[in-house]
Amino acid sequence: MSKAIRIEQTGGPEVMQWVDVQVGDPGPGEVRVRHEAVGLNYIDVYFRTGLYKQPLPGGLGMEGAGVVEAVGEGVRHVAVGDRVAYAGRPTGAYAQVRVMPADIVVRLPDAIPFETAAAMMLQGLTAQYLIRDSYKVQPGDTVLLHAAAGGVGLIACQWLKALGVTVIGTVGSDEKAELARANGCAHTIVYTRESFVERVREITNGKGVPAVYDSIGKDTFQGSLDCLAPRGTMVSFGNASGPVPPFDLSVLGNKGSLRLTRPTLMTYVVHRELLEPMVADLFDAVTTGKVKVDIRQRYALSEVAQAHRDLESRKTTGSTILLPH
Repeated sequence: MSKAIRIEQTGGPEVMQWVDVQVGDPGPGEVRVRHEAVGLNYIDVYFRTGLYKQPLPGGLGMEGAGVVEAVGEGVRHVAVGDRVAYAGRPTGAYAQVRVMPADIVVRLPDAIPFETAAAMMLQGLTAQYLIRDSYKVQPGDTVLLHAAAGGVGLIACQWLKALGVTVIGTVGSDEKAELARANGCAHTIVYTRESFVERVREITNGKGVPAVYDSIGKDTFQGSLDCLAPRGTMVSFGNASGPVPPFDLSVLGNKGSLRLTRPTLMTYVVHRELLEPMVADLFDAVTTGKVKVDIRQRYALSEVAQAHRDLESRKTTGSTILLPH
């Protein structure tokens, strides 16, 4: 018998239960993976609270790394014994062993440890599509990145600096500002005591930035638009402060023909032709040292409720992993 986290209903961290589960054999197009490490991400909170919907009872977690125990009919790209990693739906990574669709699973290079993989797949692939696709950065750009000391933030800061991009990052404390700067953030704004809109205008001599990467949502959305240069791109990719309320699209025109996009990683990872080059780009950035994955918290998977409390109260920085055994 294996163990996993299950929820019967949405709610606070207390709804997560550490229970025995029966794990069967993979069907066609599926694999069974024994996890060595599992990632913790803010999207897990959205599913737990019900902001993002899923059938209940159900699992949580969208990222993990481990070893393939069995493959179903038709699976060719991974084999029994392969080291693998993944990020994406369906939820259920909070488990010692799981059966899951094979199409989001990728082989893991020997040079990348399981813990590193579990900490970087969702956040690293998110950073990849943000800077390569949502707004394709160019050397010499200056961009605004909210939550610069978070998991996506620290990866993105390093990667953007390596690409010749100047990062203005918002953070919640002086300690987080120091961490962001150590990871390549050129300018830090402590949003609890400074207006990020005014500071961005100062730093850019009033020009604004060509792109804002915003995972905060409701609290920063309008200010983020005000930081953009004409024809700039607003990339809204998270809701840490709550979802963005409906707004009048004509605002984008009034502020200078702005672009607005709301991407999600799930759109990318379900298509192998999109996923494979993204993964290759991420693995290259990590194995060449352009991006170092900073695991700053580790919890036993059975103690995931505390991990969620710490994440929601913004006590965590960098990446967090859950250890299933």
